[in-house]
Parts: sequence; structure tokens; C-alpha cells
Amino acid sequence: MISHHLLLCATPSKALCCPDPAIGAASWDALKRLVRELGLEDPARPEGIVLRTKADCLRLCAGGPILLIWPEGTVYGGVSPERIEPILREHVIGGQPLEEWILKRYQMSNSLKQN
Repeated sequence: MISHHLLLCATPSKALCCPDPAIGAASWDALKRLVRELGLEDPARPEGIVLRTKADCLRLCAGGPILLIWPEGTVYGGVSPERIEPILREHVIGGQPLEEWILKRYQMSNSLKQN
């Protein structure tokens, strides 16, 4: 079962959302490391695993790096390496979005979610 899928627009080919590719790359490295360290990839995790994907573009061309959390449809902006851990701990694990960092919310279908 998949609990969340995290899509991080961190190193886009056209750096419109995040003009400093070093910040995006550092955010991606922090996301990979923390998902692993927090045991979110563990197939035995009762809540389901957390997938992560580095996206080239999430079509929000400002305020990056941008993080989209599926299935909620929550979009975070300014996702620096320092923001990754609070987002994972409070939103992904704790279920409490960090309102002050949210750029947008999409209505998403979770019909792809496995039972």
C-alpha cells in the first residue's frame, strides 16, 4: 500500500520556479535521506510506504523548490532542505499540513491508491 507520493520539482531543466539549482539539489538529497532515515520506505510500515519522485516541472513557476503531496494535493513552496523534515514529520507522518508554507491545494482523485 502507498500512503503518500512526494513529487519534488527540485532541478528543473528550465529553472523558472527555483533559479538556484544548488538549493533544489540539496532539497532532493534531504528528501531522499529523510524518507529513508524515518523508515517511510519500509514495506512493513502499517500506514503504507512513501514514494518520492524528482519532477522536472509541476507547472508552478515561482516559489520553488515545489513539493506536491499526493493524494492530498497539497503543494508546498520554498521547500529548502531545512523544510523537508518538518513537512515529513508534521504533514506526512502526523497528518497536520504546515499552512504557512502551502502555495496551493489541488483536488486529486485517489482512485489509484492501492487497497
